[in-house]
Amino acid sequence: MIKPFSFTGARKIVFGTGSFEKLAEHIGALKGHRPLIVLDKNLAAAGFVKKVTDVLDGRGFKVSFFEQAEPEPKLELVDEGAKFALKHKCDLIVGIGGGSAMDLAKAVAAVAGNKGKAADYLGLNKVPGPGLPTIMVPTTAGTGSEVTFTAVFVRQNLKKKEGMNSPFLYPEIALLDPALTLSLPPEPTATTGLDALCHAIESYTSINASPMSEMISLEAIRLISDHLRTCVHNGGNLVAREQMLLGSLYAGLGLANAGVTAVHSLSYPLGGKYGVPHGLANTLLLPHVMAFNLPGNLEKFAIIAEVMGEDADEMPLREAAWHAVEAVEALIEDCGIYTTLEDLDIPKEAFGDMAKMAMTVARPLENNPRKLTIEDAVEIYEEAY
Repeated sequence: MIKPFSFTGARKIVFGTGSFEKLAEHIGALKGHRPLIVLDKNLAAAGFVKKVTDVLDGRGFKVSFFEQAEPEPKLELVDEGAKFALKHKCDLIVGIGGGSAMDLAKAVAAVAGNKGKAADYLGLNKVPGPGLPTIMVPTTAGTGSEVTFTAVFVRQNLKKKEGMNSPFLYPEIALLDPALTLSLPPEPTATTGLDALCHAIESYTSINASPMSEMISLEAIRLISDHLRTCVHNGGNLVAREQMLLGSLYAGLGLANAGVTAVHSLSYPLGGKYGVPHGLANTLLLPHVMAFNLPGNLEKFAIIAEVMGEDADEMPLREAAWHAVEAVEALIEDCGIYTTLEDLDIPKEAFGDMAKMAMTVARPLENNPRKLTIEDAVEIYEEAY
């Protein structure tokens, strides 16, 4: 039997090479006059402000820029951005960059629109009402934040990551232009792409997956496994970049509807306590969590192996499922990511505390296809060491 399900996402998705050139039209359609552009620091340094102003020039907008987005953003940035938006009387927020920039933009819109404090909105359904309208523009094929209801931040005083999770964070428009990803260097192309693969695999194997989310997540796995290698090693290939951004979009939709699993719970302490970038933390842990989760749904992992190109037709089910882990490990290796916890100077003696912290990230663990204990978490960290 099919259990009842719902499916949600960004209110409008616009995809296509060159679509960024229509940004002004989308701002106008949302009745925006004073847009705030929340921009990744690296993009700002690379001259992206001019690219935005060229697109918006002559349209009569009063444009402000908040160029403070950074990897693993601090929660305090949300309140700073909201204060900046209110000071400049902004009526719409555009987030441009990777997941951190878009998360910051979504949260700034929520806080400014509700005139609250960021810390009060952490958790599930704590945002009291609609924020300022938002347009999200990804420049990486990675997080899928342009179509999710989540924004994640580091609370420095607690040395942990926490998220805002509310349907009011869904963007009005997700504007995806593959051309914006062409200049992304190989390493961030790899880690953001593998992060998208993680979202696709986790959402596909989540116990909350539905027939609709499964279809989208599985196609994301196929697109990413088929095209990520090309994007990493031949980044100017626009066809591969288009397919990767589409895969990332699908992974984000799967994530938003089925949720993620234990990889995310275990990665939070790496980001919150040690500052490990989110995509890298997920990449490092993904094959180890997959290996642990195999008994929870051998059939799905065998299908993942097949979709990733493994010839497992004549194999026993468990052996076929194991090939999914091997396929992911091969993709990680081919993308040039060899990092271990030891490489990142994460001390073994910290694994117990990390496991305790991971167990507090409850929602992904509830979605996991196999029950995970604190002892299991420690063992997975040891395997990743």
